Amino acid sequence: MAVEQMKPVAGLLLVLNFCMYAIILGIGGWGVNRAINHGFIISPGLSLPAHFSPIYFPMGNAATGFFILFSLIAGVVGIASLISGLNHLRFWDADSLPAAASSATIAWSLTLLAMGFASKEIELSNSNARLKTMEAFIIILSATQLFYIAAIHGASTRRRG
Repeated sequence: MAVEQMKPVAGLLLVLNFCMYAIILGIGGWGVNRAINHGFIISPGLSLPAHFSPIYFPMGNAATGFFILFSLIAGVVGIASLISGLNHLRFWDADSLPAAASSATIAWSLTLLAMGFASKEIELSNSNARLKTMEAFIIILSATQLFYIAAIHGASTRRRG
C-alpha cells in the first residue's frame, strides 16, 4: 500500500521536472541564438585576440557560456530521461526501475554540473533577468530531480509475470 502512495508523487515530480526542463531549454535556446547573432565577429585577414574564448556570450559574464551550454545538455538529457520515467510510471515495478533510475541519475548529475556554473555566475553577478530565471530553475531542478529519484525508488518489488 505504501508503495502505491509514491506513484502520484513521482508523477507530479515528473510533470514538474518536464516543465522546468522545457523552460531551461527555451531560455538556453534564446541565449545560444543571441550569442550566434550578436557574438564575436572578426573580419577576414585579422587574427583572433589573445584572450579569445570560443564560448563567448555577449550577455552575462565569463561563466555564462559554460552555464548555458551545460544547462542545454542537462535539459535535453532531462527531457529524454522523462521517457523512461513515463514507462516506469505505467508499469511501476522492479523491472522498469533500472532504466528510469539510471537515466534520471544521469540527468541529475548534469543538472548539478550546470548548477555549479549557475552558482559561479551568481558569484560573478552581472546577468540579465532571463539568465537569473535560468539560474533559479537549475537550482530548483537539482533538488526536485533528486526527490524524483528518491520517489521512483519507492517502486514495488513485484515483477511482471
